[in-house]
Amino acid sequence: MADSSEAGDIHTVALEDALGERYLSYALSTIMARSLPDVRDGLKPVHRRLLFAMRELRLNPDSGFKKCARIVGDVMGKFHPHGDAAIYDAMVRLAQSFAVRYPLVDGQGNFGNIDGDNAAAMRYTEARMTDVAYALLEGISEDSVDFRSTYDGEGGEPEVLPANFPNLLANGAAGIAVGMATSIPPHNVAEICAALVHLIKRPNATLGKILDFIPGPDFPTGCVLCEDRETILEAYKTGRGSFRVRASYEIERVKGGSYSVIITGIPYQVQKAKLIEKIAELMHTRKLTMIEDVRDESTTDVRLVIEPKSRNVNPDLLMESLFRQTDLENRFSLNMNVLDGGRVPRVMNLREVLQAFLNHRHEVLVRRKKFRLTKIEERLEVLGGYLIAYLNIDEVIKIIREDDHPKTALIKEFKLSDLQADAVLNMRLRHLRKLEEVEIKKEHAELTKEGKQIRGLLKDKAQRWKNIADEIRDIKKRFGSGTDLGKRQTKIRKAPSAVVIPLEAMIDREPVTILCSAKGWVRAAKGHLEKISDIKYKEGDRHRFATHAQTTDKLIIFATNGRFYTVPADRLPGGRGFGEPIRIMVDLPNDQDIVAMMVHDPNRKLLVAANDGRGFIVAEKDVVAQTRSGKKVLNLSDGGEAAVCTSADGDHVAVVGQNRKLIIFPVVELPEMTRGRGVIMQRYKSGLLSDAKVFTLADGLSWQIGVKMRTETNLKDWLGRRAQAGRVVPRGFAQSRRFRVDN
Repeated sequence: MADSSEAGDIHTVALEDALGERYLSYALSTIMARSLPDVRDGLKPVHRRLLFAMRELRLNPDSGFKKCARIVGDVMGKFHPHGDAAIYDAMVRLAQSFAVRYPLVDGQGNFGNIDGDNAAAMRYTEARMTDVAYALLEGISEDSVDFRSTYDGEGGEPEVLPANFPNLLANGAAGIAVGMATSIPPHNVAEICAALVHLIKRPNATLGKILDFIPGPDFPTGCVLCEDRETILEAYKTGRGSFRVRASYEIERVKGGSYSVIITGIPYQVQKAKLIEKIAELMHTRKLTMIEDVRDESTTDVRLVIEPKSRNVNPDLLMESLFRQTDLENRFSLNMNVLDGGRVPRVMNLREVLQAFLNHRHEVLVRRKKFRLTKIEERLEVLGGYLIAYLNIDEVIKIIREDDHPKTALIKEFKLSDLQADAVLNMRLRHLRKLEEVEIKKEHAELTKEGKQIRGLLKDKAQRWKNIADEIRDIKKRFGSGTDLGKRQTKIRKAPSAVVIPLEAMIDREPVTILCSAKGWVRAAKGHLEKISDIKYKEGDRHRFATHAQTTDKLIIFATNGRFYTVPADRLPGGRGFGEPIRIMVDLPNDQDIVAMMVHDPNRKLLVAANDGRGFIVAEKDVVAQTRSGKKVLNLSDGGEAAVCTSADGDHVAVVGQNRKLIIFPVVELPEMTRGRGVIMQRYKSGLLSDAKVFTLADGLSWQIGVKMRTETNLKDWLGRRAQAGRVVPRGFAQSRRFRVDN
């Protein structure tokens, strides 16, 4: 680095010190000039500059509108050296009735909506101040607040507004600075005013008593605050906490005994369109199983219609599931971190915020009265000069006409002050006719009386606070109770007790009929179908299996390789097409076929057997597969195949071979196993096992012939023991040598 004598004003500074100094400057700028509101007027600099610029443009509530681009341009050019997009975004928010409880900007045009749609470009929209914004600026020209130079030094801007409206609590605030943040919910102005008046009367009022007037936030979107008084009190006491907020709703009965849930208000700062998208997504993924449909019928008011699956759905359970899974319930954080009267950031409790507003109004009152007193004294001095001029009008005119220095002559002749002399000289000739002694004395007397009253007010603290209380009552009358804007939007209820949602209520349970073709194509048709014969299959394919199930069931499939496969019913394709091959869902080899397909019952036992006549009993809970490759249960001999899988509900087993011989023996002779080859059920000299069945002997043995069932009760000729060959089947037994056809 060059020597300082050669390089001019260059200093060597440690990088750590330079970074620390600059980051501190940036942090302070962010905290004080961008992110945290002032406790006195509840505004950030950008909002304050917007309102002041609109006042300079004379955009009063009773005046016409001006283009927002013009307003943003004035703010950016004169007061706020930041981007136009940031200024316009701040302005748009002040005009949104769903974003601020008491809008400060009266917008004309598209200023966005609660669905989350953006406002139109600033060249298309127009704006002016609302009555609330006008109240915030009331008295600003009467030396009520301090002004500072603008960033370019060409003008001045207020450091804080007079704020004849408790804006911080009424509209709330949110912001993130460096190392700190603020989050203040909106409140009802009528309740705030009642608390302020009480605090004037009882300066030592407890926070619990203040809570009687301000029971909690009042959000503009008409939701429900679900918190106990103790929780709210603790949050306001510390200035930190959170509030549980839920959507407001009502039950609307419809024909047929069913009902619809009508959402009439949603939580604050929740976008309605995204909320509906979330509900629809949860319905699609079957995480909201009690809802049939959701639609938006909103106009100027929020109206979301939610239809349940059936009239038997409990509306409380339906809403509880919505509250748990969507933004129909959320939490709004409270962090009353603000700039106090000395522009120092700190967290205040509710009482301190109210007192800070009162102190500011007291200071504004004193400054305005002193300003008015100064003006009165100046006017009285002028009136005194007018009175002297009136009494000596001819001489005054002569001096003005003839003297080269009339001001000096008037001061010397009539003992006038500079102000009086200037007033007489600046008086127009046409006003001489009106310059009557009676009128001058009347105005003089009225101003003298007003000045005396102001002096008395400035000396009487109690009278000053009485005036402030009257101003606050006037605020309540203008913006609070009795007006549409002043009605409380948010209902306050106790924290709801925990609602236990049964597991079955959270699961989408619908009846389906599972169909499987001879070539292994499966599908799940809605409802429990009765006429299976009407079902169509692909050309060259035919019906094989059909079973009634629920979408929550599991399907177990037993294949000729001795493996069990498990498929959830809700993963099966719908019944509108021909379905899909089962081999897409499980790893079933192409050279293997399906033996049985049934709905899983964990309490059931099954009889499984191979075509060589061996089999055993297995508990169904032990055959559920966890992978696509299935679970090996029945071991097969070389070249053997699994041939039977049926319920083991009964006391006897009937086994028939391809040789048309039948043997019946007690089911207890079969072992219960989890895996293996089993024991011989029937011996064959030639041929293989054709079918097996477990039944109750007292009810007789049934088999299917065509569409009818035949039952044989006299079975003593076929009773024997396991592993015997048996005797020829009864007369009339099915030619297929099976007890049932594939269903």
